[in-house]
Amino acid sequence: MEDIAIIGAGPAGLMAAQAAAEAGRRVALYDSLPQPARKFLRAGIGGLNLTHSEPFEAFLGRFGDAALTLEPMLRAFPPDKVRQWAADLGCETFVGSSGRVFPKDFKAAPLLRAWLRHLDKFGVRFHPRHRWRGWDDHGALRFATPDGDQTVTAGATILALGGASWPKLGSDGAWSGLFPPTALSAFRPANCGFEVEWSDHFRDRFAGSPVKAVGLAFGERRFKGEFVVTRHGIEGSAIYALSAALRDAIDTDGRAVLHLDLKPDWDVAKLAAALAKPRGSRSLANHLERQAGIKGILAGLAREGLTAEDMPKAAALKAVPVVLKRPRPLAEAISTAGGLRFDALTPTLMLKDRPGTFVAGEMLDWEAPTGGYLLNACFATGWATGQAAADWVTP
Repeated sequence: MEDIAIIGAGPAGLMAAQAAAEAGRRVALYDSLPQPARKFLRAGIGGLNLTHSEPFEAFLGRFGDAALTLEPMLRAFPPDKVRQWAADLGCETFVGSSGRVFPKDFKAAPLLRAWLRHLDKFGVRFHPRHRWRGWDDHGALRFATPDGDQTVTAGATILALGGASWPKLGSDGAWSGLFPPTALSAFRPANCGFEVEWSDHFRDRFAGSPVKAVGLAFGERRFKGEFVVTRHGIEGSAIYALSAALRDAIDTDGRAVLHLDLKPDWDVAKLAAALAKPRGSRSLANHLERQAGIKGILAGLAREGLTAEDMPKAAALKAVPVVLKRPRPLAEAISTAGGLRFDALTPTLMLKDRPGTFVAGEMLDWEAPTGGYLLNACFATGWATGQAAADWVTP
């Protein structure tokens, strides 16, 4: 019999294991894949964004409707503690120009190796290729393994199986079938791209091209950012920042209209004055390029969204509409909304109908934008459940 069995070896599960093991409990960690933290490693490609340095109240606000529930856990494991945790593992961090926090070498693998060595020092045992199948009639945990079905009995269990995005990396959402529908909110893509019906000409010419330093507007949000045009539509950091609102608008209205400001550093009057200069024999495309620097993909976006009559108008070029039809598929999303509802859990994230079983990470019904918020909340909920499970099995 284990003191604590943790199912899912992603960031939340590993952090739960650390909290429970450092509290002196025997911890066994199970995962369906051969190696732990595959999605964590994938997140490190291009730079591992661990957390964000903005003031805590602003940080907390990024979690939307779930902020009140997550607040005690995030206060117990805030961004500063994430940085200290990484430093204790020998991984110094720095704050980038955007306020995001990264390891100095930008890499996930060295941090993960140090983390696993730390867990090994505290006796955490890792069992790969163990796919959880729920509970047997006596409450024992059921696993499918290469050697056949196995059962495990534990004093407490922590479930940290992830959401439903990137299924090849382990978070396939299959666990949701083991819970009553009333305990679940449906999975939806978060931090995702969206589909746009580009013209063939625009798609063939610009798919894969970045759009830099444009203004984006949707609802009350106005900011400058970057994204990428794809064959299917748009994706990228600026789109992810708006994805929850865009997705919800599509659910309600069948579409969402994002507006782009092609000259965000110029006001309408300045742009209008530039465009009012005599064109002479130049084409409109040449005039836009010469007077306002609107060319290439920016000019292409203008042609996609504006009528010929509106193309020369400054106000129109500062509010080019892009009609989004639907989010890209759930499996492509960086993260998911939906999962186990908080009203099915106690404040310590224990299942109300299964005492001694706790839930952490993206299994829970919350979402946040990219920028370190996702990982920080996974760390925080993992730490909280590891401590709660350790208290649960205290002799």
